Amino acid sequence: MKAVYKRELKSYFDSMIGYIFIAFLVAMNGIYFLFYNLLNGYPYYSYVLGAMEFIILMAIPVLTMKCLSDERRSKTDQLLLTSPVSLPKVILGKYLAMETVFAIPIAIFCLCPLIIKANGTAYLREDFASIFAFFMMGSVFVAIGMFISSLTESQIIAAVGTFGVVLVIYLWSGISSMLPDFLTDNFITKFLPDYTVTGILENFTSYHLFDVGGLIFYLSLIFLFLFFTIQSVQKRRWS
Repeated sequence: MKAVYKRELKSYFDSMIGYIFIAFLVAMNGIYFLFYNLLNGYPYYSYVLGAMEFIILMAIPVLTMKCLSDERRSKTDQLLLTSPVSLPKVILGKYLAMETVFAIPIAIFCLCPLIIKANGTAYLREDFASIFAFFMMGSVFVAIGMFISSLTESQIIAAVGTFGVVLVIYLWSGISSMLPDFLTDNFITKFLPDYTVTGILENFTSYHLFDVGGLIFYLSLIFLFLFFTIQSVQKRRWS
């Protein structure tokens, strides 16, 4: 798994995708941070993360689009399927490599609450909890993007498909309210609005609540989509 992790992580910076992804998130965060916190004096950095929700929707598909689709297109996935490393470890190694790239801008984000603290009143506990929740939400999107990348050999289709799925997740509260009663009158649609992926982040950023149940929900989604990815690749092994 360690070899897969190193190979995948190196590939993101050899192809410039890692640099572009990090630069884009840091630049957009800097714009929002400058406007909300430095110019308007808002003491909570978590407000910036709430504004960054849609930005992460656009960035994650760029990060995940090549992780498995490129292997499938170049036929190098056959080497992975026949390698001595077990398939779950291969998938986990690739996922952790993407998580490492994603963690770099998140680590830079952690400087922002400290800058606020150095210049006035800050709420470090709430802000760092929100940063952690933001990272967990992004990790869910990475797992979803990885699964979709496993379904196709086209990076473009993988990116567009991932963006489409996470956009539906982002808009789910509004979509569910517009559905007719006969579609929403069941347990699943009644449960999901209480645990929407973006709604959990809002508990941290807007209401300053440490939503333990929401974090467990994030972890459950991550494991679920990693399991789906393993099954998707495993199906090709036997086909």
